[in-house]
Amino acid sequence: MRIIKDKQIQQDDWTLIKDPQVNGSLPEGDIIVPFSYWKDNQDACSGHKGKLAVMINGDTAMTDLASFLDKFEMIALDFPAFKDGRCYSHARVLRDRHKFQGDIRAVGDVLRDQLFYMQRCGISSFAVREDRDMEDALNGLKDFSVTYQSASDGSLPIYKTR
Repeated sequence: MRIIKDKQIQQDDWTLIKDPQVNGSLPEGDIIVPFSYWKDNQDACSGHKGKLAVMINGDTAMTDLASFLDKFEMIALDFPAFKDGRCYSHARVLRDRHKFQGDIRAVGDVLRDQLFYMQRCGISSFAVREDRDMEDALNGLKDFSVTYQSASDGSLPIYKTR
């Protein structure tokens, strides 16, 4: 799968498993499973061969996830629809309140128009919808050259540059 990370298009080996079989075995390699699955199957997941990340959605209580953050090098945020922006807040909470240093990935209905703002909130990689042009989406990170407020990406707002 191709993603956008570090402001470039890269090949990525992570496999997103949205509906893992409760009694089945997980595939080998680097996988992303729903946080609810991981919570219910921690013993099975601990023996997994490969890296393990979790996916959360807007309904996930960040207090549930916070005590487990050290177990994951990546958290995937599911954007089920363009109009559902709850995971923007999750990204800010992960970066600013919980100081999560790992990769935060946007998955789901991820479109060019969102990338600049997602990056400002602390999202560091993007799995753009398959029916969209990845090169065009990459340009979405450069849509604006000036920002007016502080954010998780560390860029200075214009008023602090004077």
